[in-house]
Amino acid sequence: MFTLNRLEHNPILSPVKEHPWESSASFNGCPIVKDNKIKLVYRAMSEPDSLHEPHISTSVIGIADSDDGISFKNRRVFFGPTEDFERFGCEDPRVTKIDDTYFIMYTAVGGYPFSADNIKVAVALSDDLETIKEKHLVTPFNAKAMAMFPEKINGKLAGLVTINTDRWPADICYVEFDKPEDLWNQDKWMDWMKDVEDHKINLRRKNGEQPEMGTPPLRTEKGWLVVYSHIQDYDSQDPVFGVEAVLLDLQNPRRVVGRTKGPFMVPDTYYEKTGHISNIIFPMGTLVKDGRLEIYYGGADTHCAVASIYLENLLSMMTDSQSDHKFKRFAGNPIISPRKGFEWEAGGTINPAVINLNDQTHIVYRAASIKNSSVLGYAFSKDGLKIDERLDTPIYFPRADFEKKNDNSDDNHGCEDPRLVQIGKKIYMTYTAFDGITARVAVSSIKVDDFLNRKWDAWEMPNVISPPNVANKDALLFPEKINGKYMIIHRVDGSICADFLSSLDFTKERITKCIELLSPQPGMWDGVKIGVAGPPLKTKEGWLLLYHGISKNKTYRVGAVLLDLKNPTVVKARTAAPIFEPEEPYEMNGLIPKVVFPCSLVMRGQKAYIYYGAADSVIGVATINLEDLLAKLKI
Repeated sequence: MFTLNRLEHNPILSPVKEHPWESSASFNGCPIVKDNKIKLVYRAMSEPDSLHEPHISTSVIGIADSDDGISFKNRRVFFGPTEDFERFGCEDPRVTKIDDTYFIMYTAVGGYPFSADNIKVAVALSDDLETIKEKHLVTPFNAKAMAMFPEKINGKLAGLVTINTDRWPADICYVEFDKPEDLWNQDKWMDWMKDVEDHKINLRRKNGEQPEMGTPPLRTEKGWLVVYSHIQDYDSQDPVFGVEAVLLDLQNPRRVVGRTKGPFMVPDTYYEKTGHISNIIFPMGTLVKDGRLEIYYGGADTHCAVASIYLENLLSMMTDSQSDHKFKRFAGNPIISPRKGFEWEAGGTINPAVINLNDQTHIVYRAASIKNSSVLGYAFSKDGLKIDERLDTPIYFPRADFEKKNDNSDDNHGCEDPRLVQIGKKIYMTYTAFDGITARVAVSSIKVDDFLNRKWDAWEMPNVISPPNVANKDALLFPEKINGKYMIIHRVDGSICADFLSSLDFTKERITKCIELLSPQPGMWDGVKIGVAGPPLKTKEGWLLLYHGISKNKTYRVGAVLLDLKNPTVVKARTAAPIFEPEEPYEMNGLIPKVVFPCSLVMRGQKAYIYYGAADSVIGVATINLEDLLAKLKI
């Protein structure tokens, strides 16, 4: 589990019209520390040249200076095309210092029209990052991205390079050299290509994906960390550019020792979505500052930007080594399953709302019949894990027209996915009311004493509070007022929204706004649809809110966000990777496979408990130390 944060100062570099050489774009920057200062080596593009054929933009390599890695000054041309192999542009630099020499690996464009035959890797060498002492063409074949390791591997210079970048499919490969001159020895490269299969680092999960070399390798205690570009649906009209990371063995970098399970970053902001080429983010370099990994990347082939992750959190997630910092499933899962002879729950017992009263756990769960008509059942637990009692009849069932079918048939309608919150002396239950056509938000309430005494006929008549003909689900109330009003969270069109209500009189109050809190992140684990879990927990760091996300392959996972305490419409942090996902057989196999769907998050002592529906069939519970969970949301 880890959180990624884009710098509020982004973009840190953008085109400057007064600089003709970078008037069109300033992007794909790689940082390096020199004399306690940070220099950014980046690609700069001019406007198309109207006086010469062809009328195209030309790329040069720029450089800028900074004290903090955010504010850059003294922007200038570092080097540009001077050789035939680069006469149509120098692109995408990656800089590494080895001994006393700076190796700037870059893409050399040697012909027009641009093609695989004239796009190759070159190197510029510098002693001071002020002047270039020599340049060389490196690869005799198509390649676009290369970076050197900052130290020798088993006595040899080493690098990573993406080959066949423009011939697809491309591969990231490992390469070694006895001496610097071997780097531009064309014959040695051709010999290397004869055994290229032995040098490939397989980062492709399925056909249609394209990995491309990103940042120069960073040595960590757990391996060489490389942040790279991973492009989904590369051969389609709508590829998805994401950022992933891999850990390579310190002694044998051909061996992968850890890897993110998918992209932890996709285009999201204006400077990533709009530019020369929209919807592109491309990692180019990293720095470590105060325990954070700062990732420098290009946005939309126009800007330079920075995002940061706590390095320890990223490494522990990639190596899966800190099991104490993960949710632990109860060994007795599933705690609730359909029972024989009870037709009202024969189709599934799922998606429970949970509330702790008098240090005891009360579970209100959705029960579906074989015909998928939903009612709500009740179970009780003294310790929050083992079920001590479970009622044989529903405690809540459809009563209003908005949760019944017009033809009065007993299929595909009812009361679904409840959330419970205590406000004052009442328990308020938000749930999905489904009439067989449109899912809407409904609210009922019951006095705490009546709930504890199981006076189920005391549930107030429900009110539907979301607009007609608009699908709206996954609603919950905050447990206290926010600036004098009651905040409600709901879901519209796959996104999580908020609204504010003046009172809890739901004969009058209605949801009228969608103040957007979170949206799906296309290409990531929550890229298709998202919805909130249970009512948020108030912590010293902010309001902790869990949510479920659905990926393109229809897997339901769980993430977390921190909302600002005073203004919970402000998202302070969002996990970049799921914190809980289907793994066990009862989560992977069922009516709908690969589903974990929590509707509650409650505290017992120092532990947070999530109760969740699994595979739309049964109910499980898992726990985590609250401080460990908050640590993963550190910003």
